[in-house]
Amino acid sequence: MNDWLDEIKWDDNGLVPAIAQDHQTGRILMMAWMNREALALTASEGRAIYWSRSRGKLWRKGEESDHVQKLHELRLDCDADVIVLMVEQLGGIACHTGRESCFYRVFENGAWKTVDAVLKDPHTIYSPEHRHD
Repeated sequence: MNDWLDEIKWDDNGLVPAIAQDHQTGRILMMAWMNREALALTASEGRAIYWSRSRGKLWRKGEESDHVQKLHELRLDCDADVIVLMVEQLGGIACHTGRESCFYRVFENGAWKTVDAVLKDPHTIYSPEHRHD
């Protein structure tokens, strides 16, 4: 039944990197990790569910912030070791910093320059115990 999960090359920790990409614009929103359970639940529930390495548990994206990622398509790369999730980012914010994307810094003149504005103050998104800062 879950033979498709056996085709994935899981790392030594039983994880695979997962890239969330906006299904309409193609913008890369974030990267996180998935284990077998997270990927199976993502497919069955139709929303992004990751494995939080820091918390050591499943992380349903949006469970604290309401910034759910609605799944439109799952893709597996040619080496079967990276997943891409084509998602609809509810609320338009994927990053815990309150930005659209976690990839908001550009390398310019030997330094990282922040180029994307904060859309919502992260202190208003998360309760103190769920902040990443």
